[in-house]
Amino acid sequence: MKLWVDGGLRDAATARVSVLDHGLTAGDGIFETVKATGGRPFALTRHLDRLARSARGLGLPEPDLDEVRRACAAVLDANPMERGRLRITCTGGLSPLGSERGDTGPTLIVALGEAGRRPDSTAVVTVPWTRNERGALTGLKTTSYAENVVALARAREQGATEALFANTVGQLCEGTGSNVFVVLDGQLLTPPVSSGCLAGITRALAVEWTGAQEADLPLDVLERADEVFLTSTLRDVQAVHRVDGRQLPGAPGPVTAKAMRVFDERAASDLDP
Repeated sequence: MKLWVDGGLRDAATARVSVLDHGLTAGDGIFETVKATGGRPFALTRHLDRLARSARGLGLPEPDLDEVRRACAAVLDANPMERGRLRITCTGGLSPLGSERGDTGPTLIVALGEAGRRPDSTAVVTVPWTRNERGALTGLKTTSYAENVVALARAREQGATEALFANTVGQLCEGTGSNVFVVLDGQLLTPPVSSGCLAGITRALAVEWTGAQEADLPLDVLERADEVFLTSTLRDVQAVHRVDGRQLPGAPGPVTAKAMRVFDERAASDLDP
């Protein structure tokens, strides 16, 4: 396996990043996960646009997107696989111990791993912790992911693959690595980005392609929704058959099944929508 580190391909076994990199010592970094099928990335332009937005929001130098594209192409060419998870990471680089960022410039890493096809439906749980819709990192895709690690571990303990958060005012927000949609009284709805959720790439495409509407939703909408589904880079559109102890029999329901079909068709027809 070969990956890209600061300007060139390296063997995964020998690739090195400093132990004083701010991404390691302070979680100071941004990233994107891109689905790759047959060596071709999906929606790469949208992912790189968001990478640049996250860099600006975190105060990192904006990455050279041409270099990032070259790095992605090189890693995909060097590691042929049918379905992969392409991970682009930019960190604060070599820095003093503590929160202050150094001045040596950022670190760029691009890596690739195998990614299996997800099941058509899954189980989710709600967790007692909240997303802060007014936080400094809200809306940024950063490497500060420990909160998600804890929540996902809770979900796994309960036989689920995703944990869903409310925000600080009790509204439905997002999952650890996904956005959430609900069908309520025949309407397909998803929380707005003002709820504190990440502006997911798959979320945006699902909204465009299905006509879903944004709406502020209380967390307990999950107790009443006729259908629930998740969107993310590697899930695409995935139905939910259980929320906590509530079963949603027949998942995927008709609205979700249509969303799954439309997404698959549109994604197959345009790799960089």
